[in-house]
Amino acid sequence: MLVTLIAAARSSSLLDARFGDDRPLDTAGWRALERAIPALLPLTAAELRYCSPTPGSRQTGEAIGLAPLAQPALRDCDMGRWNGLTLQEVTAREPAAVDVWLADPRSAPHGGEALLSFVSRVGGWLDTRPIDDDGRVVAVTEPSVIRAAMLYALKAPPLSYWRTEVHPLSVVSLSGGRGHWSLRLG
Repeated sequence: MLVTLIAAARSSSLLDARFGDDRPLDTAGWRALERAIPALLPLTAAELRYCSPTPGSRQTGEAIGLAPLAQPALRDCDMGRWNGLTLQEVTAREPAAVDVWLADPRSAPHGGEALLSFVSRVGGWLDTRPIDDDGRVVAVTEPSVIRAAMLYALKAPPLSYWRTEVHPLSVVSLSGGRGHWSLRLG
C-alpha cells in the first residue's frame, strides 16, 4: 500500500501560527496552492482520498480535485487550553509547562493530548486503511500530522518530532502497512 500525505496550504503566516488553528486558507495559501495544483493532480488517481476535518485541509483537497472524506483521526494534536494561542503566548503565560511539554512526550500540561498519544492515533489510522497491498491512499492534513506519521513509520524516538519540519503543500509518501511502514522519497 502507498499512502501519500499532503500538507494543507497555509492558513496563517508563520508568525501567527496557532495551536489548533482551524482557519480557512489565507490569500498566500490560495496562491501557493494554485501554483502547486499541476504537480499534485496525479494524486487524484488514488482509490481512497481523505483530509483532516479542518477548513484548510478540506479546501486544499477540494482545490486539487480529491473530493476528500474528512477523518477525525487526522486532526491536529489536541492542545487543550492552549488551542488558539501562539507558542509565544503560551511560553509567556506558562514557561514551565512548555518546558515539560517539549521534554516529555508523555506529558500534556495543556490538558489535551500527549505527543505519544498523538503519534499513536495517527499510526493507528495508517494501520487500519482498508485497501489492498497495491492500493493507493492520499490524505491532506496538517504538517503536525505528517510529522507524527513519519515518526510512527520510522519508529523514531518521540523527541525527533521537534526536529522534523513539514512545510505547507509538502508531499510525503509511506509504503507498507500495519506497523511496517517505510518513508518513500522521490
